Amino acid sequence: TECEKEPGSLLWIFVMVGNIVRGMGETPIMPLGISYLEDFAKAENSPFYLACLHTATVIGPFLGLLLASFCAELFVDIGSVGADEITITATDARWVGAWWLGILICALLNLLVAIPFWFLPKSLVKEGETNEPEETSEKSATPLQENDKNETKQTMYEIAKDFIPFLKALLHNPVYMLFICITVLQFSAFDGMISFMPKYLEQQFGKSAADAIFLIGVYNLPVLCVGYFSGGLFMKKFKINLYQAANIAFWVSLLEYLLYFAAYWTVCDTSPVAGLTVSYQ
Repeated sequence: TECEKEPGSLLWIFVMVGNIVRGMGETPIMPLGISYLEDFAKAENSPFYLACLHTATVIGPFLGLLLASFCAELFVDIGSVGADEITITATDARWVGAWWLGILICALLNLLVAIPFWFLPKSLVKEGETNEPEETSEKSATPLQENDKNETKQTMYEIAKDFIPFLKALLHNPVYMLFICITVLQFSAFDGMISFMPKYLEQQFGKSAADAIFLIGVYNLPVLCVGYFSGGLFMKKFKINLYQAANIAFWVSLLEYLLYFAAYWTVCDTSPVAGLTVSYQ
């Protein structure tokens, strides 16, 4: 009874708040970044630029998984516990990797990468167009300043008043809602694989957590990068319109689901687990 101790640490709150702040900073990147590209890029170059953006969003998790694989091989109390004092290995179920080290490294990198955003201009010249003469820009500066003042005078009530009808229009748009449902299903499958596949590799093949994370990153994410980049390059090369892009997405997605469905016939035998699949005797 003397060894029993109730958990009373509140350090998990710092992790939760950190994830909330990280989400607040990362969320605007996709909607604002896509709008930024659409406003200042040519119509024929926009798909290629968007493909580069999505490719970068996959390269990030790929590098993150490699970093997580490296950190998982280090003991959680690295720096305070000597290597000779650790009596278990990374394949032991009691092993806990240095999960916090990756968070600190990524936080520092995010801070350094965010600095150049302060130097981006408010407006850019659209791709393929020349700069306007100084006289024209000076004449257009006055109405732009007036519009900025009018926008700042808007209250939260006026913004919400315009937002609700716009949201209703989106919810009644069948194309938009179908795209949302497809996106939810695709990300659900991807998140499920990222969440449960490492544990499956550990239990089924006796891999350590570091090896399982490394295998997922190497075998899955580079293929996504190639798909995003080649898809954007294909649309730019052949100038694919929206209807043609929808047809291509349908047939490629159908082929993808058929390949995933074939995985049901490649199930491995369950490893014997004492007390679960076999008796303790």
